[in-house]
Amino acid sequence: MGVFKSDPVQVKIVDQPLLCQICRHPSFWRRNVQLNTRTAELFSIEWTDSSAVAYVCVRCGYIHWFVPT
Repeated sequence: MGVFKSDPVQVKIVDQPLLCQICRHPSFWRRNVQLNTRTAELFSIEWTDSSAVAYVCVRCGYIHWFVPT
């Protein structure tokens, strides 16, 4: 996939390997994503919104979202 600049990775969440919820594949591309709100976009201050990590399955493309705690 052209939008991913890094190599696929295998991930552990709470000491358990992450497997795709759709196809059970263990490899993912990692993306940092911005969680924009309508209010922030209205005032052009999207950079103040929270961010999350998304792992995209290499095989089927399903996106797994995680918000840092």
